[in-house]
Amino acid sequence: MAVSPEPTFPLAEEEIKLYTIHISSKYLNLTRQKLQLTRLPRNGPQPHRTESWEPKATVERLVDYWLQNFSWRDQEADLNANVPQFRTDMRTSSTEAPVRLHLIHSRSTYANAVPCLLIPPFPFTNLCLSHLINIFTTPDDPSKDVPFHLVIPSLPGLGFSDPINSNEPVLPLIAQMFDALMKRLGYDFYLASTATPSPNSVTDIDFRLTNHIASSHPDSCLGVHLLSPPFRAPTWQSDPLEWLKWKTAAVLQTPCLGYTHQDIIAFQQQQQQQQIRQLPGPNQLPLCPGLNMGVNGGFEPNPLAYALCDSPAGLLLFILVILRNLGPEHEFSNRDVIKMVSLTWLPGPEETMRLWTHCCSSSDNLSSSSLKPKVGVTVFSGANSETCENSQQRDSLPLPVSSPGVHTCLAWGRSRFNIVSSQTVAGSPGLLAWDRPEVIATGVRELAKAIIASDDRLQAAKEPGAAMQELIAGGDEGDERFFPVELLLGGEGAKKLSSEGEPTPLFPVLRASCPELAVDHTDRDDGSQEFEWRKAA
Repeated sequence: MAVSPEPTFPLAEEEIKLYTIHISSKYLNLTRQKLQLTRLPRNGPQPHRTESWEPKATVERLVDYWLQNFSWRDQEADLNANVPQFRTDMRTSSTEAPVRLHLIHSRSTYANAVPCLLIPPFPFTNLCLSHLINIFTTPDDPSKDVPFHLVIPSLPGLGFSDPINSNEPVLPLIAQMFDALMKRLGYDFYLASTATPSPNSVTDIDFRLTNHIASSHPDSCLGVHLLSPPFRAPTWQSDPLEWLKWKTAAVLQTPCLGYTHQDIIAFQQQQQQQQIRQLPGPNQLPLCPGLNMGVNGGFEPNPLAYALCDSPAGLLLFILVILRNLGPEHEFSNRDVIKMVSLTWLPGPEETMRLWTHCCSSSDNLSSSSLKPKVGVTVFSGANSETCENSQQRDSLPLPVSSPGVHTCLAWGRSRFNIVSSQTVAGSPGLLAWDRPEVIATGVRELAKAIIASDDRLQAAKEPGAAMQELIAGGDEGDERFFPVELLLGGEGAKKLSSEGEPTPLFPVLRASCPELAVDHTDRDDGSQEFEWRKAA
């Protein structure tokens, strides 16, 4: 009688473990002490609001709220109970030690779901996007709107992800790491998307990283969704035919050869305002003096990293400046702002600055290929009829200094990308993940429909959107690779941790070939627990 082979278990580094946040009480007390010792500048002459911003009143209010009303333990408990968090060790070709990567992984309950890798907007962590989970995984009509298995990793060095210790350019390493992560989760083929429009992005790290994933891993990443991407004008050397089309349309000043009426208007404006997005224009103010330098300039992150690492109020100001530049329409409450700051402050903000300088100090040397990456593009038609000044929030966060009216020329993108879907959205981009998150999901769904129609590798997504009452997802039968993914059961109860602290069906289990499983938990030094699955004795 044939003996059934023993199930293959992963190497320790390949396991994906349930992650629960627990910040040391000692560090929370230290944060409180630092806030109590906050010293703000004395009042001075009030400048005109369009020239400068006087943040003292805003900072005083938020620091008082942080001290008197904000409870990190409540936020921590909510994140641990409602957000499916994991951490796994990842290696790349240029890293000696493994990098512990923190991620959100939420599988849809629908059979036609498509794996989607969502890149969080720099410098925010993945936990800031937890409100997007249901928008992606649970559409109102799954037979018409594609549902997604959603993966949101935190960039290395941000949030609860370890930094990458390598002298190599980090964006290709992160792209390699994220691609390996998707495969480890069992997703051999997937889509990816940015979450911030490039004109409103702090550094364009989001677009550049997604571009690396699409260009370097085309066999697994079948398409990417880009928000107002910074397409460059074609050159005679790179694409003579597209360059000739561009020059012809620009000279004739009429829509032709793939250029639209909006493109022609933007060409005309470019001569005076340089509004077509290529590189930051000379009139664009930096996020902070000396920081927003180009690829060849770079900057030294250590002084600011030390300052932000020592001062929670200083980091609060830094986040407020970023929000001011991004110009969101969303009304952030005091709790929203302090939670956002805490998700950077508590893990430590210094690696955020180091990742920033690594990315700004290196160029993207992507090899050209005859096979263009498939992309879906979302562009914006212009400013809303209601200006930012109508928002009560603008009393504390003045008008953004970045231009909201940057034009994306799709014809330029076709020289490097295969644009298979596009949508034009009214209004300005703002901080899209908070202002209008459904725009991101719609753009990815349009891309998914285009890919599904032409690529058999997402064949399962063609099935009707029937809900799965019970599903264990893993590798193919006999496949020796290990895919620690999730067991899903219907009902709201599956979305929360049980009162005993045991992993629920929303969190990962071993592959389906294991007939019986047991779970061990280990108490960590910081007071949190780590769960591991094993075969029952």
